[in-house]
Amino acid sequence: MDVYLIDGTYELFRHFFAVPASADANGQEIGAVRGVLNSVLSMIEGGATHLGVATDHVVESFRNELYAGYKTSEGVAPELLSQFPILEEALQAMGVMVWPMVYFEADDALASAAEKAAKDDRVRQVLICTPDKDLAQCVAGSRVVQFDRRQNIVRNESGVVEKFGVKPESIPDYLAVVGDSADGFPGVRGWGSKAAASVLSRYSHLENIPKDCRVWDPTISRARALSESLFAAWGDALLFRTLATLRRDAPVFESVEELRWKGPREDFEKYCQRMKSPALFARTATAISKSLKG
Repeated sequence: MDVYLIDGTYELFRHFFAVPASADANGQEIGAVRGVLNSVLSMIEGGATHLGVATDHVVESFRNELYAGYKTSEGVAPELLSQFPILEEALQAMGVMVWPMVYFEADDALASAAEKAAKDDRVRQVLICTPDKDLAQCVAGSRVVQFDRRQNIVRNESGVVEKFGVKPESIPDYLAVVGDSADGFPGVRGWGSKAAASVLSRYSHLENIPKDCRVWDPTISRARALSESLFAAWGDALLFRTLATLRRDAPVFESVEELRWKGPREDFEKYCQRMKSPALFARTATAISKSLKG
């Protein structure tokens, strides 16, 4: 079996900005929710049998306690934030496993689920469905891969190296020095993606980088400036790496069989009626019928 792990937060944001606004029978904005449900159902129609969706039930997480500048919900449109609980409830009614994160982030749930699923010999491949660069650290060979569904790109370990210039295990170190504007930490002054790839492709982790820049790869320009900048901000660099390192202990599932889609709950039709989307319910009924026959 293949296991599909979906970044519900990314999907909700993407659909919020991609589809027209639409209100449900109660006047609640649900355009993005409807878009995500249709997208997940299309995966099931395409043959996905085992899948789970991780969401940020609240944007803030334990990382906000570690760094004051870490991302918050400030500035996020209320019409978008209000759709998170609706999406979680609707997906569950559709019969899909959902992990709504509060202390952890959705990315931590995806990392935890990927590691757990990969340990099951029944699983052929784990596909983490998100383009988020943080999740590149979870890629392992061709067994655990990233799947950018929008661009139809599957990225295995060699694909991560091709894109970032470093192996998956070095991604937190890479992000620590380059920074991540989406998550709210700036990285280390003077370190861009090319410098980070050049150094970390050789030394893998921050602790392995020699303080004596004369032993660095001679092709690395500005070695002295980079070295001085890194070690002057050493504490920040380690903190940023901690922020970029995904946790693997978020609560997800006990067995991959919990991820098997077995059809919607009885109340899913009510959700579709509320969203003025009878076609969605009809498609779901057809999908479960085909699944049972298969």
